[in-house]
Amino acid sequence: MPSPSDIRLPFPASVLRAPKGSAWQRWQIDPEAARPQVSLKSLDPAEKPFSGGDKAADKAAVERLADEIDQLQNVFHPDARYKLLVVLQGTDTAGKDGTVRGVFGRTSPLGVRTVGWKAPSEAERAHDYLWRIHQAMPGNGEIVVFNRSHYEDVLVPVVNGWIDKAQTQQRYAHINDFERLLAETGTVVLKFMLHIGFDEQRQRLQDRIDDPEKHWKFSLGDLEVRKQWGAYQKAYEDFLATTSTPWAPWTVVPANSKTHRNLMVATIVRDTLQRLALRFPPDDPALKNLRVE
Repeated sequence: MPSPSDIRLPFPASVLRAPKGSAWQRWQIDPEAARPQVSLKSLDPAEKPFSGGDKAADKAAVERLADEIDQLQNVFHPDARYKLLVVLQGTDTAGKDGTVRGVFGRTSPLGVRTVGWKAPSEAERAHDYLWRIHQAMPGNGEIVVFNRSHYEDVLVPVVNGWIDKAQTQQRYAHINDFERLLAETGTVVLKFMLHIGFDEQRQRLQDRIDDPEKHWKFSLGDLEVRKQWGAYQKAYEDFLATTSTPWAPWTVVPANSKTHRNLMVATIVRDTLQRLALRFPPDDPALKNLRVE
């Protein structure tokens, strides 16, 4: 991994770091560690570090934060120096769709775009695995939210044995270099792993089976993937440890509580945008004293 002196970010690296002593710090995988040890078992998905203890108040806070993000997005104009990529990664039922709705549901579609990643098409498989990802990156002044991401390429192939350890390590290096390219050219990368427990997933899958209006969300394949829970948890731990970098660190979000999940993600996104100290572009002098007839 490059030394800090080799990294040339157009924004302060501190924008991406959890402040010391904050509720965020324990849940961010330390990007300065040479090889952090990540144990998802030690991170309780039922915790609520950002909660005030009152669910109604937490829900109201999420709504306020969503409005603030919308206002900050208005300053994220095409002439802005930065772009924002928000990566939402997690197991089935972890709440990626719900996070998109809860955190970004009030933002203008003119400045925020969501990309949901499925299995690659035949045309996409004919290229390298990051080819389709790069095409979906945010442009100047744009916020893009990934529902799943390029990290599927170090999850599914790893768990199913389609790539070996050497290929997996190679992909980690590819991804780190790719995200460094993004960061050094003005993309702020926020990566959230939505962390739910085994029992919580069972209940959410059962809810989808029991509610006819949720049948569209359920696939029998989900049950087969659930049998691989341990292998997927190990794959998550490995890439969290290897791809949490100073230019694109990971944050684990305890997500058994849907309200807390949204509260934590919304707070971090809002705080990150505020720390960029965004400004509207200078006024056009031609507008001074201009009157519409």
